[in-house]
Amino acid sequence: MDHFRGLFDKLDKNEDGFISTEELQSEMRRIGVEPVCEKVQAILSKYDQNEDGHLSYQEFLIYMMDREKKWKIDFHALDRNKCGAIDLEDIISLFMELGLVISKPNAKRIIQMMDEDNSMTVDWEEFLQHIIINPAENIGELVSSWKHNLVFDVGESRSMPIELTQQETDLSIWGNFILAAGLADAVSRTVTAPIDLLKTRLQVFGSKAVSLGFRELQTGGFRSLWQGNAVNVLKGTPQSTLQCFIYAQMRMYTLGDRDSLSVHQRFGLGCVSGTVAHAVFYPLEVLKVRLNLQPAGTYNGVLGCARLIYQNESVSAFYRGFKPSILCMIPYAGVECAVHQSIMSWARQDPEHFSDPKLFLFSFAAFASGQATSYPLAVIRTHQQAQAFCSNSQKPTDALQGLFGIYEKYGVRGFYNGMGASFVRAVPCALLNYTLTSKFETLLSSLL
Repeated sequence: MDHFRGLFDKLDKNEDGFISTEELQSEMRRIGVEPVCEKVQAILSKYDQNEDGHLSYQEFLIYMMDREKKWKIDFHALDRNKCGAIDLEDIISLFMELGLVISKPNAKRIIQMMDEDNSMTVDWEEFLQHIIINPAENIGELVSSWKHNLVFDVGESRSMPIELTQQETDLSIWGNFILAAGLADAVSRTVTAPIDLLKTRLQVFGSKAVSLGFRELQTGGFRSLWQGNAVNVLKGTPQSTLQCFIYAQMRMYTLGDRDSLSVHQRFGLGCVSGTVAHAVFYPLEVLKVRLNLQPAGTYNGVLGCARLIYQNESVSAFYRGFKPSILCMIPYAGVECAVHQSIMSWARQDPEHFSDPKLFLFSFAAFASGQATSYPLAVIRTHQQAQAFCSNSQKPTDALQGLFGIYEKYGVRGFYNGMGASFVRAVPCALLNYTLTSKFETLLSSLL
């Protein structure tokens, strides 16, 4: 019973003889348990016998003994060489049995989540402490929680798993998590579509965008605020997924046996993955801008827009503004990945940094850094995409001519038209993605 008492005292931070909801949540966040509030509530509803909102030692002892009975057999099954402890090879073997591929550095991180004495092995008492704090019901759920603790977050807080199953690696099928993230992304883009539309019009029309928007609202109705949203949804989720897939694969090969990447390596991987994914889906970006800027009813949907561009212009029109767009993605994706991963590496040193508000703030800081460094090129790109139908457009210009043209017309301020709207949109977009992804994943897990 000594180790039970020791764990209770460890969790009882303020030494008042009880484990509060906040103390239990803090320890769960430290090891990456999600969703924290639901997990803690489930424990309290079952073991808080006097319903006072916290656990006494006797109440917590009953919970710990139940966990001990439940997981004793599983621990011995995980200890494949019967040495009384789980080591690096045991974790790798477990993932392989479940059809999962995991690198040695990430397997080491899982061991370190549980290893209290820095032996790089996990004995029964250490494992018991972990599954007491991590209330998984079975091996599959435990492994799933470990995977969620090894994540890469890209743009607007869309979290993607670094470790992929063998089937996912071969077929690019990412299972329930990617489907859940895609649904959350579609909802967030749809909810914030009017702000995105305003940003695009500000980039092209400057201060006239607001008056033009009201005029469009009068003629096209409330529905006109969602022009181009369908193609934005079709583009956004696959592009983010492809970027994460490329980043994850390159990261795995770059890491080797090391624990982490340097800032320069993160920047480089972010540049390559972001640029490739953006290039693949670029024609959809052109369609989105056309639909955003033309009066409602000009095009008969996404396919109608694509057909008219092909008939009236040429295939090259689908890549109008491609050069500044690629130049824009290099600093944007590179800076965002480098800043975000660097912040997260620092945050992992202190569990207090893993509260939901701070994680959101870290993601927003990375997004803002990427936007600030690349936004002028994004404005030039949008101007070039709009040249085909703007009344004052001349023959297509290159990026340098576009830069001088915007400066002559709007001054330096013109390079940042719409950036405020972009930042405003990022907040609800990130919150919706962060909140809905876990909700949709839970729902899909119960249905599929």
